Amino acid sequence: MQKVFDDCSELDRRCYDKFALSEDILMEHAANAMAQYIRNLDRAGSSVCIVAGPGNNGGDGIALARLLHGDFEVSLALPYGAESVMAKQQLKRVLTLGLDPVRTVPQKADIVVDALFGAGLTRPLGESGIDIVDTLNRMDSYKIACDIPTGIDPDGNPSPIAFYADVTITMGALKKSLLSDLAKPYVGKIEVADLGVSHIFYEGYTETFMLEKNDFNPPSRTNVASHKGHYGHLAVAAGKKRGAAVLCGWAALRFGVGLVTLVGKKGISQMPNSLMLSGELPEAATAVALGMGMGRTYDPIFMENDLIERDLAVLMDADICYVPWVKTLLEKCTKTVITPHPKEFAALLSTLGIDDVEVSQIQKDRFGWARRFSERYPNTVLLLKGANPLIVYKGTLYINPLGTPVLAQAGSGDVLSGLIASLLAQGHTPLNAAIQGSIAHALLARNYKGADFSAMAEDLIEGIRWLTR
Repeated sequence: MQKVFDDCSELDRRCYDKFALSEDILMEHAANAMAQYIRNLDRAGSSVCIVAGPGNNGGDGIALARLLHGDFEVSLALPYGAESVMAKQQLKRVLTLGLDPVRTVPQKADIVVDALFGAGLTRPLGESGIDIVDTLNRMDSYKIACDIPTGIDPDGNPSPIAFYADVTITMGALKKSLLSDLAKPYVGKIEVADLGVSHIFYEGYTETFMLEKNDFNPPSRTNVASHKGHYGHLAVAAGKKRGAAVLCGWAALRFGVGLVTLVGKKGISQMPNSLMLSGELPEAATAVALGMGMGRTYDPIFMENDLIERDLAVLMDADICYVPWVKTLLEKCTKTVITPHPKEFAALLSTLGIDDVEVSQIQKDRFGWARRFSERYPNTVLLLKGANPLIVYKGTLYINPLGTPVLAQAGSGDVLSGLIASLLAQGHTPLNAAIQGSIAHALLARNYKGADFSAMAEDLIEGIRWLTR
């Protein structure tokens, strides 16, 4: 798990004040990190085009040109000149080596480094900036972004376009803008460069974290005398689209819960033999999953009479976001996880009376809207689905960047519900269940061996058996 920050300006200032590291020293470390990465590509003699902006992001790029000049065929483009104190200083140094910058961006290079604006972008790109980024994007090159791809604004949105990087080498610490859904196609692989001190000293307090593969801790069975009752009993509400409940229950059973009962008034054809069926909430249930395929007219009587009274752990998804009694569940149940996708989240915000907002607005400020929900319902764990799912609880936010397009299939969300609900039934806290279920879901996609367009929910469920830490 890594810390994530809105920006690193305060962290840089702390380096100046507390560690006596000058702006120049930090810039040299930033440039050296990029130079070392390029050298490790084992492409000695390759042509490297560095496009540097007028500010300190450009200063990083100019310093990089100095470090690579002589070992690579370096071209340094300064379409806006050098304006900041540090950019001018770095330019003075590079000129002593006989490397003359140009104003026009070259049309061809083996490696392209975008050091135009980075985190310094405070307004949408102008016409000339758009033209430069478009030129860079069309080049058949290995592309590196310095700190943040040019065009990505502080909220992680293309403004209006952005540089497509194969790798982003971000300086000092992870930035929130690199981990938004809309930024994901642009940032590529993310590397964090140290700026003269270990990240242990550089980083400060934050309430935002990025999840990693090594955070995964799957369920385990160490009691050799155990039986199914030791691992919980999950009840899954089976509504209008009953296949969704089957997928949820099947995934839950694969993920370690001792028993799964589908609860509904009608029978279910082609139900896996390992799942149970009942017309009422089982007395032994330790958690309930509801909402997936439920429809908006599902009879909530057993929920009101039993679920709330017994204060069971609850996983809520999909259609539950549209029905008014979701508010009662969120207010009266103490162990809750809700897992909407953006459209469902917009409906949920409206249903709860928080705000009426378009899906596009949510996607442009996912972090902000997730936190606004958490302020109103601090005891509920929200998992906002997306390319980088967000998990927020009591204001602390976790970002899962591990997923792949394999998950863009019908039924994938039902599998996620089953994974989380399984852990709830096994006694995990709602936050841990959401984190571990989300990571497991992403790892199932990463482990899938077929074509990325071919996976079905059943394939993900089958893959659960191979999940290991």
